[in-house]
Amino acid sequence: MQTQEILTITIVLAAIFAYVNNKMIKWPPTIGIMALSLISSILLATLGSRSLLSDKAVQLASSVDFQDVLINFMLSFLLFAGAIHIDAVKLKKERWPILMLATLGILISTFFVGGSVYYLFILFKLPIPFIYCLLFGSLISPTDPIAVLSILKQQKIPESLELKISGESLFNDGVAVVIFITIAEVARSGGGDFSILAAGKLFLQEAVGGLIFGGLLGYLGFWALRSVDDYKVEVLITLAIVMGGYFTAGKLHISGPLAMVVAGIITGNKVKEEGISDESRDYLGKFWELIDEILNAVLFMLIGLEMLIIKVNTTILLIGLIAIGLTLLARWISVIFPVFLLRYKIRFERNAVAVLTWGGLRGGLSVAMALSLGSGMHRDEFVLITYMIVVFSIIVQGLTIGRLAKKLQTVPAS
Repeated sequence: MQTQEILTITIVLAAIFAYVNNKMIKWPPTIGIMALSLISSILLATLGSRSLLSDKAVQLASSVDFQDVLINFMLSFLLFAGAIHIDAVKLKKERWPILMLATLGILISTFFVGGSVYYLFILFKLPIPFIYCLLFGSLISPTDPIAVLSILKQQKIPESLELKISGESLFNDGVAVVIFITIAEVARSGGGDFSILAAGKLFLQEAVGGLIFGGLLGYLGFWALRSVDDYKVEVLITLAIVMGGYFTAGKLHISGPLAMVVAGIITGNKVKEEGISDESRDYLGKFWELIDEILNAVLFMLIGLEMLIIKVNTTILLIGLIAIGLTLLARWISVIFPVFLLRYKIRFERNAVAVLTWGGLRGGLSVAMALSLGSGMHRDEFVLITYMIVVFSIIVQGLTIGRLAKKLQTVPAS
């Protein structure tokens, strides 16, 4: 398929699913779009080669390099758009829970899931080297706030808890990518030419380099925004920050996702405080909100379409079902441990552990990282398991987290 044809069909399908969801199903947009896309994929898959429509759908899904589209393009926009609306003052108050959940929590989840899946494969007599299981643990650990935050806002959960969820997910996306890259390097080297010192150096280069570069981008962008008074130029400047900054971060071998989060927070908060007109501030806010909504509609539609090209294996399906429970258990442990460490320093909201655990949805980033695995890294097995966890997470957890949060609010504090 030509690029123009791919873009046209993708946007048209996303619009159709969004319209049907808005008029008939009325689920949260991202969940509704993905569910409709998934149902359509299953129906088309049952038709097989007997249908021209099915062939076209498979051709579309095969033509879109999901990993390249998300990690190398969409992720930069999504992270910047999410970060630009974060209140830095309020974020600072929640910095310790967010920092612990986005770092220690991710590491706990990575090793717990990796170790559990390693023994799970042995149990099913399909042994996979531990390093690849650890790689799977790193790609399935980051959480996605997109679907759950809109639901939680309707339930009027405490703002501090909402900020913990959004702040953690923004930063742990970046941290998870760095951990994934580090473990992938160890896997590719076979461990022989890669020491713990080298792994630590790579991690620091990616993470610290990304944070510093993001800070420079944010202040440079704000300086440029403050020096003009034309909302069209200012929107272009923010686009340049995202596209140019993410591209440059890749060339410097530092974390582009972390750079986008920091640049977004600095840019968003600086333009709120000073420097630009109310009209420009309003246009910038609405522009990035629109970008966020459109890209998320496309992203979740593409997640559903991936069903058409994922190789299904009965044994791996069973392993995937068990892995769903293991991933939820890992999420609970990765939440409760930081909460335990911070209990004397930070006051947590009532039932925060339950909401943070069940609200820790997995999303497109996990699917994209799984698809980026090489064939020698047991890609087919991990892609199917990842897809099962993501679909369960978005549809089951996403559709029930609102009721859970509402119910927990009525439970008296102990």
